[in-house]
Formats: sequence, structure tokens, C-alpha cells
Amino acid sequence: MITISKDNYQKILEHAQKNLPEEACGLIAGKIEGNDKHIEKIYLLTNIDHSNEHFSLDPKEHLAAIKDMRQNDLSPLGNWHSHPESPSRPSQEDKRLAFDSKASYLILSLMDRENPVLNSFHIEGDNATNEGLVIG
Repeated sequence: MITISKDNYQKILEHAQKNLPEEACGLIAGKIEGNDKHIEKIYLLTNIDHSNEHFSLDPKEHLAAIKDMRQNDLSPLGNWHSHPESPSRPSQEDKRLAFDSKASYLILSLMDRENPVLNSFHIEGDNATNEGLVIG
């Protein structure tokens, strides 16, 4: 299971809405306790692809986020991105680019603008499993 505070969920949502119609992206960091992950910090990064179907993290921002994690004794937990026009599930490209099987991949669907959906996935190869995200 993975948990995120309402405040951090709101940061992701606002960043994703601000970047429409493009995909928004970023990193997540926090603590790991057994099989549970607790997101404590959200990093809002630039999608340098400026696409509504693909994202690439800005390398300088990515490095700065990793340095911040180390300085704050946080573990890198994975990344997040939005799907402006598709459901909250990994696309074939998301699966193909999921190189770290220990990472969590959060996907925020804005397909229904009034009812955004955020899920977290564990991805290994072509298999994606919903991790059970708790917002609260």
C-alpha cells in the first residue's frame, strides 16, 4: 500500500491542471515501512517533451530533486505523471519505460475534469499491478 496526504495530492492535481493539455510529471519521495510506502514530498518537474501523450523529466530538475531527497533523508519512491485524455492506468509506453521494478508509478487521469482519478502502480515488464493508494 502507498499513502499520500491530501495536501500532496492537491499539489499534483493543481500542477497537472495548470499544464493541460500537456502531461505533467514529477517525482515522489518519502519513507518505506515494510511493504508500505508513505509519500512525504512531491516534486513538480517540467515535462520537456511538452506532449499530451508522453513525458520526459527535466534532467536538471531531476538531479536537484534527488539531491533534496538525500539532504532530507527521504527515499526516492518513484514518479508521477498525468494522463490528460486517458484513464489512470499505465499505457504501453509507460510500461516500456518503467525501468525500476521497485518504483511506484502514480498516474493521475484528468479524462473527466470534474472527477480526477489517481492510482499507483507497480510495473514489471508488461505487468502493472494497482498498489492500493490511500489519500488522506
